[in-house]
Amino acid sequence: MSSSKHIESAAELTLALGSLIRRVRAAAPSELHELSWTQKSVIVRLDKNGPATAADLARAEGVKSQSMGTAIATLEKMGLVERKAHPTDGRQMNIVLTVKGNAMRKNTREAKHTWLAHAIEKLDKKDQKKLFAAGEVIKKLVDL
Repeated sequence: MSSSKHIESAAELTLALGSLIRRVRAAAPSELHELSWTQKSVIVRLDKNGPATAADLARAEGVKSQSMGTAIATLEKMGLVERKAHPTDGRQMNIVLTVKGNAMRKNTREAKHTWLAHAIEKLDKKDQKKLFAAGEVIKKLVDL
């Protein structure tokens, strides 16, 4: 396959993956749609990695401390995160998910996975097998 064909195929793959990601995100509860990308990322990061300082979150998300502070303040007002004393450094505060934040993250994840599972079930077995094989190849691409 020529380089121009690879570029064309890569563009088509990018469009297809983008459409799928948008459709999966649309399956999330409507309250999630009110959040910015940074706020969503903070919730996901806290869910996966546990408590973190605002500075740690800002570094991880590649945003300025002031921007992260604004994002955290909004999440606090919504009752999704709270500040707790850092266990080893009394000068710092950790940001943690609240019960409401954990529930929102769980409901969001379940809604997305449920939509995708139902969509995959509608494919014939041959296409399901191709899709799962493609998923393995995509994982390899990520690591290149």
